[in-house]
Parts: sequence; C-alpha cells; structure tokens
Amino acid sequence: MRAIKNLLTLSILFFLIPVAQAQQNHSFLPKRSDATIYQVNIRTFSKEGNLTGVIKRVDSIKKLGINVVYLMPIYPIGKLNSVNSPYCISDYRSVNPEFGNLDDLKLLVEAIHQKQMAVILDWVPNHTSYDHTWIKNRSWYLQDSTGKIISPPGTGWRDVAQLNFKNMDMRKEMISSMEYWVTTANIDGFRCDYADGPPFDFWKQAITSLRKIPNHKLLLLAEGKRSNHYQAGFDYNFGFAFFEGMKEIYAHVKSVKLIDSLNKAEHKGAKNGQQIVRYTTNHDVNGSDGTPQELFGGERGAMAAFIVSTYMNSVPMIYNGQEVGTPYRLVFPFTGKDIDWSLNPALTAEYKKIIALRNQNEALRNGKVTSYATDDICAFMKEKNGKAVLVLSNLRNKPVQFSLPQKLKKQKWTDAFTGLPFNLSAQAVLQPYSYLVISH
Repeated sequence: MRAIKNLLTLSILFFLIPVAQAQQNHSFLPKRSDATIYQVNIRTFSKEGNLTGVIKRVDSIKKLGINVVYLMPIYPIGKLNSVNSPYCISDYRSVNPEFGNLDDLKLLVEAIHQKQMAVILDWVPNHTSYDHTWIKNRSWYLQDSTGKIISPPGTGWRDVAQLNFKNMDMRKEMISSMEYWVTTANIDGFRCDYADGPPFDFWKQAITSLRKIPNHKLLLLAEGKRSNHYQAGFDYNFGFAFFEGMKEIYAHVKSVKLIDSLNKAEHKGAKNGQQIVRYTTNHDVNGSDGTPQELFGGERGAMAAFIVSTYMNSVPMIYNGQEVGTPYRLVFPFTGKDIDWSLNPALTAEYKKIIALRNQNEALRNGKVTSYATDDICAFMKEKNGKAVLVLSNLRNKPVQFSLPQKLKKQKWTDAFTGLPFNLSAQAVLQPYSYLVISH
C-alpha cells in the first residue's frame, strides 16, 4: 500500500511540475535602466508577415544587442468601419489569424526567452473596434446625447469606439484580459498605446493588479506624455518631446541646448530608475514624418541623433529596419513593402557597436548626467562609480569647434569603442554629423 501511495504521489507531482513551470516567468527581464527595446511590426518584419516569420529572425535581434522585444498588436482586427489598422481590435483574448494562433505566439515567446530577452505586447486600452466582442455592453462605451457609441473625441479615429472608463465592469474585464496574456502566453509586459486616454486611476488600478501576478515581473511602457504615468506605476514614459525637439534642432529652428530642458521635463516625477524611452523612428512617425535619414540629415545625421537618444539618460527603442537604413517609409497599414535585411551591413555593425557599448558600460546606462552642450553640439558626461564617459555629437551639417571644459583637460581619455588612448585637444573640431565617445 505504501508503495502504491508513493507511486500516486510521484504521479501527481509529475503532472503538476509542467503546470507550475508554465506559470513561472522565465524571461530575462532587465533592470529598468538596462533595457534596449526593439519594436517589431509583424506585417513588415518578414516575407511571411506573421509570428513564424519573427521566430526565424529572433537570433538577429539578439545579435543587435537587444534585451526587450516589443510586438505590435497581435489581436484580431475589426471589420466594421475598418481601415485595416492593427490598433482596431475586435477581441482582446485572441491572436489575429493573419499572424498565426496562440501556439505560434507561445513558440515565439519561448524563442525570445531562450535568447535571454523579454517580450512585451502592444496593448490598446482606450478603444476597440465597432464589432468587438464587448460592443453588446453599450454602457462600456461612451455615447452621445442620442445614445450612439462614439469614436475617441478629437482624434479622427472613426474606425474605433471609445471605451467608458467610468464603468467598473469594463475596467475589470480589461485588466483580466491583460492578465490573461501574462499567465497564458508568459509575456513580460506591455507597451500601452495612447496611454494618455485612460484616466490615471485606471492605470493605478491596472498596474497594481498586474504587479500582483505571482512569479511574473513585468515591464510596463506608457505611450504617453503625462508625467503622472510614473506615479501610476509605469516603468517608462514615451519620449514624444525629445523626438519633436530633435526635429526642430535638425531643422535649425532650435539650439541643441533644448535637449537639456527636454531631458529635465521628461523625467519629472520619475523615481527608482523610471525612465523615458527615446527613439529616432517608430511605426507612427516613420510613415507620417519620414525615415531617420529624411528627418536627420541622411545616414550620418541619423546616427548622430541615435547616439544622443541611446546614451543620454534614456532607454533606447529601435524600429525594425532602422538598423539596415531602410530608405523608404513603412507606411500604414504596413502591407506594402518588406525589409531588405542585407541592405547595409556596415550600418548594422555600427548600430551593434553603439548598443554593445551601452550594454557593457554602467555609466552610460545609469550614470549621472552633466551637460556641456553648445548651440550645435550635444555634449554630456555620464558618471557612475568612479567611471566616466564623455559623449560629443555634432548635430549640424558643418564642422563645429568644441572647447573642452577646463576640468576635463587633465584627464587621460581612451576611445570608448576601441580602448585605445585618445588625445583630446582643448579645441576639438567635430566634422559634420560626427560623434565622439571617450572614457576614463
């Protein structure tokens, strides 16, 4: 009898172990300030245009130096009033058949985790499609004086219906749907679309619930401008102001010193490593504003901008195709062109070099910033634990002279990329759209 009991116990344990493991978070979640995010637009990322196509290139994402993979919306798209937008969602708990199924998503998440990267999903909480499974619950949506469900006011987004965040049942189901993907697909967080739409108290409620999921640490990114996203519990806020400021600088409308004031404003309210996420392109601005090369003076100007967005008190985000210098816009609804991954190996190598240095250098990731900016050069020191890195990036299409501050002249500098000694003269001349990164 004892032998039978022991056998039964072992059998029960055998069946329980896989379940317990499925509930564990096996992602390799970086610390807030250590993240480097890669945005995957599933439709443009591969010839297949689906989750399997992403799986095939997970290794290349890892080799770029990435540790967080962000997937644009994976959910079914509504058909009523549709413009084929991935942000017009008809079911929060399903995978868009265009991309595959739940098993395909689980395989992708596992492939990303095996490369010691985290994966976050795009979440669209402000609105749904007009044929979403929730639409029968009319009180879950905002309505006009005649009782007609309306689109988000002031946006022009006529394909989607505005949710009513005063309805507690809707909130509960929204949060439950977010929890579903964490526990079912083992994802590691969310990039929350149009985070300024839902009210602060909803985000506080949602994030408090998400943080309580056992065995799952999460990274949460607000695509928003409100500083109270930090107080709500988000790890990151979106660098809208930085991107717009960089466009003005490159258009010679503003001084480079603008970056210092933007850096201060964007981190207002941030605590305990909360960060701003900065980018030189993403799925929105790539189609509407232009590629990095269009906006920032060609390939060299784009890299000068990328240096600043990656090293100056921020978490960098790269949009798929950026690393090969894709010369054309990936325009909405992202079904026109694929990315040529062999386009520019030298540029890809440069992206890898810049990201690798950030990954290896704690001062660049977490250091205190001291600015030495001029009207034309973004210059700053990052210091941590006795180590220092000086970054100079010429954001003008002309040679610019930089006068080294007196206190820095006596330091013995090395090229941060090569480790070789670097003699920095008191008057350094930076060539058009060039950058210099040195350390001591």
